[in-house]
Parts: sequence; C-alpha cells; structure tokens
Amino acid sequence: MAMDVIDYEIKGAEMQFVEVELDPGEAAIGEAGSMMFMDAGIGMDTVFGDASAQQGGFFGKLLGAGKRLVTGESLFTTVYTNNVGNKQRVAFAAPYPGKILPMDLRTLGGTLICQKDAFLCAARGVSLGIAFQRKL
Repeated sequence: MAMDVIDYEIKGAEMQFVEVELDPGEAAIGEAGSMMFMDAGIGMDTVFGDASAQQGGFFGKLLGAGKRLVTGESLFTTVYTNNVGNKQRVAFAAPYPGKILPMDLRTLGGTLICQKDAFLCAARGVSLGIAFQRKL
C-alpha cells in the first residue's frame, strides 16, 4: 500500500498538537489515546498492530502487535479515515509537553528510529516496528 500524502498543521507552543486535514478516502494512523478531536465525517477503526499492508495475514499482524507489546507500546493503533465527500479534520496531541517534529520518511531513507513513546501519528501506509540497539 502506498503512503497517503496528508496536509497537516502543527499548532501551539508548549502543549502542541497536530491538526491533520484528510481528503475523501485518505487516512491517518494514531497512537492509542493520542486523538484530540475529529470532525463528524471521520471513521475510527482500531487495528491490531500498525495497520500497514506489510503485515500480511493474521500471523503478520500478530507479530507486529507482539513487537509493540515487547517495547511497552499499545497492542493497537487507530486508523482515522475520511468517509465523506469533503475534507475532514482530526487532531492528535501528546499527553505531556514537548515539540512535535514532522518527519518526511522519503527524505530520511524510509526509516526513522526513535525512542519509546516518540510516535504520535502518521499517514496511512507507514509501517511501525521496533529496533534494538546495543549500548556501548
């Protein structure tokens, strides 16, 4: 599945949030509990794992969810889809103060490794996983 290209705006200073504007049929994924508000035309689906097409079949989804559980993340992510014929908005916020930094994976080689709890939301098609690092 190709990644959706979505419009967004980061708002606020100390307690920032990101407001995403979805065209008809577009979707965004959010970490469990990160949704701040959404328009009436947005549909929510909770999925096991990360909702990417790269998790083929039941066992792929189970493996993706298991990886998230091992790292202390939620087993589920939520997919927010625009189900109506005009643009709709959904907003995401972190539960603690901090800066929201937009990352374009195409300019970062397709992969970004972050610390636990750093993920907030993404366009549909982004695959979430885990990476282990050795401390020196």
